[in-house]
Amino acid sequence: MRTRQWVVLAAGVLLSVVVAAETVDFSLPDLDGKTRHLSDYRGKWVLVNYWATWCPPCLEELPDLEVFHNAHKDKDAVVLGVNLEEVPLDQLRVFVEEQFLSFPILRGKPAPRTPLGPVPALPTSYLISPAGDIVARQVGTVSGEMVENFIANYKKSAAR
Repeated sequence: MRTRQWVVLAAGVLLSVVVAAETVDFSLPDLDGKTRHLSDYRGKWVLVNYWATWCPPCLEELPDLEVFHNAHKDKDAVVLGVNLEEVPLDQLRVFVEEQFLSFPILRGKPAPRTPLGPVPALPTSYLISPAGDIVARQVGTVSGEMVENFIANYKKSAAR
């Protein structure tokens, strides 16, 4: 597998990028117990955001991720939130309702590594291309504007 590392300045924040040559997939249950597959979203950009309810930076970025998801879900991109903590399902559902989150929330297990790669801190986000390739990872908060700028720059560089 051939890997390149890029660094992109997006919205004033450094976003490190790892471009993988093979597609990735995973399956996790959502809050209703339905199994969701990353591959269900092929054809769209997917921001996989690993977070927890006790994480202040995670709570800070959730409203902006909700805005990004709603602006793009019917066109070209979605957000998948993966909760990485042991929390009762009913408590997580209440939290999601109180935060007015409509993007899919999946239940993961706390772990330093996921099928997409390492999660050294929360929040950590991975951006998956419409073809299913990991194209970026951000440790720390991410904004919808950062993601939009990255996608636009990625498309420009791919067109060259």
